[in-house]
Amino acid sequence: MKYFDNKVKDVTIAYIGGGSRGWAWTFMTDLAREERMSGTIRLYDIDRKASENNAIIGNHISEKKEAVGKWKYEVYDTLKDALTGADFVVISIMPGTFDEMAYDVHMPERLGIYQSVGDTAGPGGMIRALRTLPMFVEFAEAIKKYSPDAWVINYTNPMTLCVKILYHVYPEIKAFGCCHEVFGTQNVLAGILKKEGYVKEAIDRHDIHVNVLGINHFTWFDYASYKGMDLFPIYKKYVDEHMAEGYDSSDTENWANKCFACKHRVKMDLFRRFGLIAAAGDRHLAEFMPGDSYLKDPETVESWDFGLTSVDWRKQDLKNRLERARKLASFEEEVKLEPTGEEGILLIKALCGLERVVSNVNIPNTSLQISNLPKEAVVETNAVFERDAIRPVFAGKIPENVLALIKPHVENHERILKASLTYDKSLVYEAFKNDPLVKGRASDKEIEKLADDMIEATKKYLPTGWK
Repeated sequence: MKYFDNKVKDVTIAYIGGGSRGWAWTFMTDLAREERMSGTIRLYDIDRKASENNAIIGNHISEKKEAVGKWKYEVYDTLKDALTGADFVVISIMPGTFDEMAYDVHMPERLGIYQSVGDTAGPGGMIRALRTLPMFVEFAEAIKKYSPDAWVINYTNPMTLCVKILYHVYPEIKAFGCCHEVFGTQNVLAGILKKEGYVKEAIDRHDIHVNVLGINHFTWFDYASYKGMDLFPIYKKYVDEHMAEGYDSSDTENWANKCFACKHRVKMDLFRRFGLIAAAGDRHLAEFMPGDSYLKDPETVESWDFGLTSVDWRKQDLKNRLERARKLASFEEEVKLEPTGEEGILLIKALCGLERVVSNVNIPNTSLQISNLPKEAVVETNAVFERDAIRPVFAGKIPENVLALIKPHVENHERILKASLTYDKSLVYEAFKNDPLVKGRASDKEIEKLADDMIEATKKYLPTGWK
């Protein structure tokens, strides 16, 4: 990297999963809109053709007159070549295909276990982890060898376990996980302020100051403020008056959630029950709770105004994105250089020393930023990003009633990490039985059979030790 006149040039970013048909275009858009940075994006993907398409799309975006950030997109065939000398590494992959995800999401339904996402918690999240973590072992070893000083930004789910395995393999790695779920709840609070007449103009969510504590996709606020206003009484009043209809944010949802709109009634109910503001989308929050809470059956899900996203829908969406990729690469369609609502580029700027930013981040709890969770847990809290440093913000203790909800998942992270490395099915059985969605929904024998069948369904992506 080279610094000149408050700008940084020749930044090298290795993108693992560079054939992405969605997130990559968001990343390209944000890079093109940032005038203080420029450099090279090295695209690496097991699907070389997808990377080649993205190189065409990215270079076309960079050539636009309105693109103030100029980047060169190149395709690389090996991790070694992509990583060597990189300043930053971005990991955004799909572990397996939607055929495997269909088993993750829908196979547990035979025991009456429903999942609204299936990529983080529950049986689906754990099996997804078993096929994802071996890939991340390879990534961590390659980063250690070829770009040991690079900052590593992960967007892949299950976020917590992906970050956890990176540090397990390479303890000195400078890695963190980025997730936009907190942003959506900041937007809800901003929307309530305007809707209820506390402000006249729309509020930038960055002005909603919050203390974040929890684990990825199960985050909570115990503090929320806007220009001296304590937002907890305002939120409580809104929940008391509008619980029945919820809050419709479909016009302002983050780009990735437009197809998964909810009315935020799950987070409102969690607020009434536990006193903190749950800070993730309802589809994610529901999966961390006991199975008879919000995911008892499809009718219960519908009654809470969110949805079960089927894998059939995801497969059709992939077809649509493949067609869009073709149109973008042939210039039949143009990427609009509009704000995406993501913060990845802002955090890269901060780590380059161009900004100082406070944002939520997934990193190990080694500073005990959440004082009543273990050091080995990967937690999501705020942190200060500045030149070549991430400094966790002390978030404090999680209240005991919420801690009781989080602990089973933290325990399962340990079990699944160890199971992935040792091929120990008994640990998978334990994790399934300990998961709140599963607990009490079937006999031990039925749960073990489910785990066996789900492992068998994804064995194509598992190391030989499982076979």
